[in-house]
Amino acid sequence: MKKIILLATVVVSVVSAYAQMKPESTEWYYPQPTKVIPAKVLNQPPSDAIVLFDGKDLSKWTSSNGESAKWKVSNGEMFVVPGTGSIRTKEFFGDCQLHIEFKSPAPGNHNGQNRGNSGIFLQSTYEVQVLDGDNNSTYVNGMVGSIYKQKAPAVDAYTKNGEWQVYDIYWKAPVFGTGGKLESPAMITVVLNGILIQNNYILKGDTPYIGFPKYEAHGRLPLELQDHGTDVAYRNIWIRNL
Repeated sequence: MKKIILLATVVVSVVSAYAQMKPESTEWYYPQPTKVIPAKVLNQPPSDAIVLFDGKDLSKWTSSNGESAKWKVSNGEMFVVPGTGSIRTKEFFGDCQLHIEFKSPAPGNHNGQNRGNSGIFLQSTYEVQVLDGDNNSTYVNGMVGSIYKQKAPAVDAYTKNGEWQVYDIYWKAPVFGTGGKLESPAMITVVLNGILIQNNYILKGDTPYIGFPKYEAHGRLPLELQDHGTDVAYRNIWIRNL
């Protein structure tokens, strides 16, 4: 009986406290969020975005070996020039929102990983696969939309060869503490052509071709696009620091 009375007293006290509260007690007015102006055209950069490729030149990019980027720019598009090496941004990034569009070349006689292969490397380390997904059989954790060799996409949202594919990637960088110890793993959400294909996936480490993923401590690093031997086209690349 005493327990029931005590519980009733607590309930009455809580109800009474809430009754005495004002709505203003749980309302905040500061700090005000930064105003960002959305683009008037779908998929174009908002006001706070860093435009990495606007169809004109490779001024925001360098070769992965530090030399000038040797990919080709034509008709507002950027093309991989096979054999010239991967390219990376001059600017370094951590948490970010990335928008990037790609188009696979004509397949020819190539299949699997040899057809329209490239890659988007967040912080030069963690790959979101770029691959021709039009009737192109390969291992599912290496197909377009995969976190390479880690996680297949939830669904196949690729349209068809010769059409532009649109990636929107939301990246939470890993956090390392004292002595390079991993404190918080990387997490990624990927949308392909408006369809969610990776939902807050927690990465197990890097994305090697051979071997298992592992983490090595690092800070902010460039975004890298891969030369994998096929002339994949890119356009409309922009990024927001988060």
